Amino acid sequence: MTIDERGLAGAWRRHQRHDYPDPAPDLAPFVARHWHVTWDYATPYHQLIVPLPNVHLTFGSGGALISGVARGHSTKVLSGRGEVRGVAFRPGAFRGFLGASVSTITGRVLPAEEVLGPLPAPASTAEVEELLRARAVEPDRGALEAVRAVELIESSPGLTRVDAVARELGVGVRSLQRLFAEHVGVGPKWVVRRHRLREATDRLAAGGRIAWAELAAELGYADQGHLTRDFTEVFGEPPTTYARRY
Repeated sequence: MTIDERGLAGAWRRHQRHDYPDPAPDLAPFVARHWHVTWDYATPYHQLIVPLPNVHLTFGSGGALISGVARGHSTKVLSGRGEVRGVAFRPGAFRGFLGASVSTITGRVLPAEEVLGPLPAPASTAEVEELLRARAVEPDRGALEAVRAVELIESSPGLTRVDAVARELGVGVRSLQRLFAEHVGVGPKWVVRRHRLREATDRLAAGGRIAWAELAAELGYADQGHLTRDFTEVFGEPPTTYARRY
């Protein structure tokens, strides 16, 4: 398959602009970040989208949408001039808005009004934040525990197994799995794997030679082949091809 040169060596920066406004302090327990993307492509471009354990609220040409956590990569066709504004919710913090287990929307995209009720057409981050304030529910114990668990995984490269995460948190593996299903939408094993793969992309971004077999062992993989397989499943391409993009 021919690779679009607009997606190599950071060339996408000539066609896209990404902004990531910080959330207001009172919304920080719920919102990880706001984001705003604009693009300009004379001919269609297939944008690779890789998952993280965030639920998103987006405002674009298709209206307001809620996107549950996606387990794998996807592509979005960008053509002409366009933009989309979004909110990435903190993993574990969306259940109060949804009023149901977050696993019920995993891998799904649905009209935002089905979850949040009638919505205006926000034109700014400030308007989106006012909308969220009107619908925010104080995090309960489960939500706080889920947020803490995801933050622990993200900040602890040495945690490569779910049972080790459970021990750190002082809970059983089954309890941790139920907590993640209810509040995060994907299991702790998926979150552990995703953040360890993020460490691999950080190494790629830093440049220099990577000893893949050593990195695989460091990230908890049996061998390099298992790392490459997981990376390809999540990112849609093997590590060396992904590195060429960025």
